[in-house]
Amino acid sequence: MLDFEVPAIAALIEERGWASLPQADRIGAIYDFVRDDILFGYNRADDISASDVLRDGFGQCNTKATLLMALLRGVGVPCRLHGFTIHKTLQRGVVPEAVYPWAPAEILHSWVEVELDGDWLNLEGFILDSPYLQAIRAAFPDQNDLCGYGVGTDRLGAPHVQWTGKDTYIQKTGIARDLGTFASPDDFFENRKQAIGRFQERLYRHAIRYWMNARVRKIRNGDVPPVPGLGAERKGLRKEHGHAA
Repeated sequence: MLDFEVPAIAALIEERGWASLPQADRIGAIYDFVRDDILFGYNRADDISASDVLRDGFGQCNTKATLLMALLRGVGVPCRLHGFTIHKTLQRGVVPEAVYPWAPAEILHSWVEVELDGDWLNLEGFILDSPYLQAIRAAFPDQNDLCGYGVGTDRLGAPHVQWTGKDTYIQKTGIARDLGTFASPDDFFENRKQAIGRFQERLYRHAIRYWMNARVRKIRNGDVPPVPGLGAERKGLRKEHGHAA
C-alpha cells in the first residue's frame, strides 16, 4: 500500500522538493499537503494504495494516513501506523441519518506516528481539510466539545491541527479501543476490516459513500445539516422540514 516509488508519488516528491528540507520542515510540508491538498472524503475502501488516494484527491483517516506514510517513507522519515476503533457517533452528520443505524458501533481508525529528534509524535490532525473544519467551527461557534461530523475534539475553538513539531489531533475524543502500532497499513488491514456484511460493503462502495461525499461537500460550503443530539443551538444551519437530511 505504501507505493512511494510509483511515478506519480516520486514525481510529486521531486516537484515539491521535500527531500531537501530539514527533517522537521519535511514532515510539516508533507503533513500540510495531505491535510489540505487531499480533501476529506470517502474512498471506495480503507485498504487502497497511497497512489490511489493521491489519484482520488480525497480520503479519510485510514486512507489519508496511508498517503502520509508513503510520502514520509519516500523522503526517508521513519513512521508507523497506530490503529484504533472509534465510536460511530463521530461519523454522525456525515453518515446520512437513513443509514446511520446500519453503521457498526465501532469503526476502524488510525493515525500516523512519526519520529523526530528521537521522539515519536502522533499525527491525526491531517484528516480534515481546513475549509471543512472551519465550516464545522463556524456552525458551533460557542462549543469546544464535539463528537460528530468527522470531528472528535474537546478543543473545537482551537484544535491541535497545525504542524508545530508536536502531536496533532482532530478525532481523538472519539476513540473507543487502542489496537496497537503497525509498521505499515498492510499489516493493520491484513486481518481487520470494517465490521459490516458483504451486502452493506457493496452498498457503501457503490452508493452510500457518494451520498456521504455529497454531504461533505455541502458541509465544506457551510451547509451543515442538523443532527439530533448534536446541538440545536448551532447558528446558520440548514433545516429541511424540521429534520436532518
